Amino acid sequence: MSATKKLFVKTYGCQMNMYDSDRMIDLLKPLGYKLSDVPDDADMIILNTCHIREKAEHKLYSDIGRLEPYKDAKAAKGEYMILAIAGCVAQAEGEEITRRKPCVDMVFGPQSYHKLPEMIAQAYRSLAANGKPAVLDVDFPVESKFDLLPMPSPDNHKGAAFLSIQEGCDKFCTFCVVPYTRGTEYSRPIDAIIKEAKHLVTLGVKEITLLGQNVTAFHGIGPDGKEWSMGRLLFAIAEIDGIERIRYTTSHPKDMHDELYAAHRDIPHLMPYFHLPIQAGSDAILKAMNRKHTADDYRRIVDKLRDIQPNIGMSSDFIVGFPGETDQDFEDTLQLVRDIGYVQAYSFKYSIRPGTPAALIEYQVNEDIKDSRLQILQELLREQQLAFNISRVGKPMTVLLEKEGRHPGQLIGRSPYLQSVHLDAPHRLLGQIVTVDIEGATQFSLAGKMVTQEHIHHT
Repeated sequence: MSATKKLFVKTYGCQMNMYDSDRMIDLLKPLGYKLSDVPDDADMIILNTCHIREKAEHKLYSDIGRLEPYKDAKAAKGEYMILAIAGCVAQAEGEEITRRKPCVDMVFGPQSYHKLPEMIAQAYRSLAANGKPAVLDVDFPVESKFDLLPMPSPDNHKGAAFLSIQEGCDKFCTFCVVPYTRGTEYSRPIDAIIKEAKHLVTLGVKEITLLGQNVTAFHGIGPDGKEWSMGRLLFAIAEIDGIERIRYTTSHPKDMHDELYAAHRDIPHLMPYFHLPIQAGSDAILKAMNRKHTADDYRRIVDKLRDIQPNIGMSSDFIVGFPGETDQDFEDTLQLVRDIGYVQAYSFKYSIRPGTPAALIEYQVNEDIKDSRLQILQELLREQQLAFNISRVGKPMTVLLEKEGRHPGQLIGRSPYLQSVHLDAPHRLLGQIVTVDIEGATQFSLAGKMVTQEHIHHT
């Protein structure tokens, strides 16, 4: 093996997976792996999978099929490529992946990333012994992986970074596999979170997004030996010098609490954008989903947030065609969307997840009905998103510049509401927060002109 090895990583799904992929990359750097943009000649490929989206397993097996010729081509030259499947599909499918795809060398779940160097060594030992490595690690270990992962490296941050603070979920929504693939709720200790946040600041990070499958249920142990809520943690993060923007996701309506409302009222660093999934606007469907709240509970939360922070923009997740959903149930969802008014939202057709309680419900909605309802819901959500974006035209917005645009001299950044903003700006401002006068809007993005350099605000 050469001293420098090529690593290709494909990340599916959620922001938690993006954070995990970055940590795996950091973990493999000391072993001589350098990130590659293409899989063709990689020495190791990691597919970090997500089980939430529809047809997740099908997409994985299709990708494995596309990658297999690259592995064969390396083998023909007497070289070796490790093909590793990580993440939630790996956790759920386990041995089935290695049975269906013998070309896969390693399968490991989200709780095993810290053991990557050990697993790679095991794969090569097995290769030397019998010509076929096979590493399978989908256990839920006693130790926390966070204690054993390296600190983030300087690469690819461009002013913004994810920081995982909580993992797993105890809610057991009937459609969801997270409790089975990520395990029960675990919250990191406060000291470890603050240490990582301060480290990110030294890398030039100005915006931190705190991540968790059920982040508002955070209950990490503080330096005082007591459990801290998500709200209290936000106040502590806001005190770190150099952090100018704070976000967090994903939240659950059942876990809203007074300290969290106070954080939205009192912390200027906390962005006025809140992603709060509801999934459906019908109480009957919410009960069948085991969401543990009603549609009016959700409305009251939004009203309270808007009372304390009038500029807040709401985002959500919706599932249409959940088993048993009637025309009236769907109309209740549409009415909730009209009542709330969303900055943006994600919507999907219900798809069966084997092993979840919803998969056993007898009345499954017809696919044509699901398609029709999804189109109606998405059209309403598109109208709301476009209307909100148009309402920003003529107003100044602070924008964190994150990457180059398609045109020379163009940069793309994110507004406080996570809108993509296109503007002309010098490359040296990447990673900086600038003020932009918004001049145009589409459904998915804004365009504007940067305020003159001497008037740039870094707040």
